[in-house]
Amino acid sequence: MDVDAYLDRLGVARPATPDLATLRHLQEHHLAAVPFENLSSHLGEPVELAEDALFGKIVRRRRGGFCYELNGLFAALLRELGYRAALHGAQVFRPDGTLGPPLDHAAIVVDLGEPWLVDVGFGRFARHPVRLSGVDAQPGPDGEFLVLDAPHGDLDVLTDGKPQYRLERRPRPLADFVPMAWWQTTSPESHFTQSLTCSRPTSQGRVTLAGDRLIETVDGVRHEVRLATPDAIRAAYRVYFGMTLTRLPVPPGESPLTVVSDRSDTAVRVP
Repeated sequence: MDVDAYLDRLGVARPATPDLATLRHLQEHHLAAVPFENLSSHLGEPVELAEDALFGKIVRRRRGGFCYELNGLFAALLRELGYRAALHGAQVFRPDGTLGPPLDHAAIVVDLGEPWLVDVGFGRFARHPVRLSGVDAQPGPDGEFLVLDAPHGDLDVLTDGKPQYRLERRPRPLADFVPMAWWQTTSPESHFTQSLTCSRPTSQGRVTLAGDRLIETVDGVRHEVRLATPDAIRAAYRVYFGMTLTRLPVPPGESPLTVVSDRSDTAVRVP
């Protein structure tokens, strides 16, 4: 891996020590620089869960991705920097409180003498590492995060009292997520094929582009504007997310200016 190129993508210098403060710094910058997006599903691009392919997409082409891509590559960077970082599977809680299928999310656990959860691929979520051994709620810019014991040794991660996902204890290689990544990006039943989103946190809140809707949350106040032309949509991708697109992603059966759902800007998270 070209570590310096990846760090340049994040806008940070090469760290001296793989400690908690540095991990927090890297996570904050990754979330701010690399958007959570599912454009590949609507551009006809395959999602390849191989380090060189992910590096080419996220670093060289300055795109974003979803959980398997973002956390998969970030875990590799952390290992290059001297961290003991591994991917762990998770099941996402649905709005009705039931669990989704196994491995429908991938998160990172970093061992710093005790385990810390790091997640740069879950839309609006923790911007800082979450102590998995903590018994009290851990505050952050996007809410309070609580970790509870779950059946079979797993862990439930909650935001402001609402369960987000159930995390496995065992580490997994990136290849374990390939079948589920294929389903997420190709099945008509998948949220990722039914909607279009590109989102990242900002210093004052969050910015999301969902189809032709540009949504900015500033100090808790939501602002939404409808973009009237394809050129305006391309400009928004470039200005707000640093992405230059030669063509616009279009959900099946929709026009580029059709409004689509934006779950990354609501209380429901997806991997």
